[in-house]
Amino acid sequence: MAVYAIGDLQGCYEEFKRLLDLVEFDLSRDTIWLTGDLVNRGPHSLATLRLVRSLGESVITVLGNHDLHLLALAGVDSKRARRYHDLHSVLDAPDADELIDWLRHRPLLHFDSTLDKALVHAGILPRWSIKKALNLASEVETVLQSDEHEHLLRRLYGNKPALWRKTLEGVDRWRYIINVFTRMRMLTLRGGLDLRTKGLPASGPKHSKPWFTVPHKRKETEVVFGHWSALGYFRGNGVLGLDSGCVWGRSLTAVRLDIASGVQSPVTTGCPPYGKRQ
Repeated sequence: MAVYAIGDLQGCYEEFKRLLDLVEFDLSRDTIWLTGDLVNRGPHSLATLRLVRSLGESVITVLGNHDLHLLALAGVDSKRARRYHDLHSVLDAPDADELIDWLRHRPLLHFDSTLDKALVHAGILPRWSIKKALNLASEVETVLQSDEHEHLLRRLYGNKPALWRKTLEGVDRWRYIINVFTRMRMLTLRGGLDLRTKGLPASGPKHSKPWFTVPHKRKETEVVFGHWSALGYFRGNGVLGLDSGCVWGRSLTAVRLDIASGVQSPVTTGCPPYGKRQ
């Protein structure tokens, strides 16, 4: 049995299928970890979503910010959703309700104690242990999977609060947790979320640095993440970054997780430039 992790798909359906062939993925015995952002900006969000869902228990995917955006659009009128053409194809599909419901029940964070690896879209706040992070992820997942989900999704967007406090409550608390797991790249010296920097770390303010360079409580647990396409493939500081910018014309990357670090090189497949800022 092999366990592979693959970076952000963002509707790159053909490239995903090609990469599964390259690693000789066997549905009967292998497992795929996906870093989230299954949809948006690429050409085939609907087909990608259907394919990932069809893999059943052989795939583990966490929610990314673009996945949450799709969930939020599902609760608003079609005029706003039509701006996002590829996402609208999902919302207009005959199986839209089933796909949206399936996506809404994906986790924000996955941890495998045997592999001692965690899977998340953007990152884990350094001051949170894996146990703490799992508890906070579960807190938000419970809301997303309940009748309260529309209340949360209507108030999903925003960069505040920027600092974690145990006393945070309600939507502010949930939004902060979601921003950490699905949007974080850089942290300020005070530990606040710098959600404006999207390029390479050097392009950010002098007082900010990548979240994974801050001393943390994870011990030996490696965190597998995506989200940061400018960073590309990265392994070090206890993390494995896998968003190698497929949707921007670079590559889609897979790494086998169930063998010792460094034994197997990443497997990649090239991609045409689909991406368009929306």
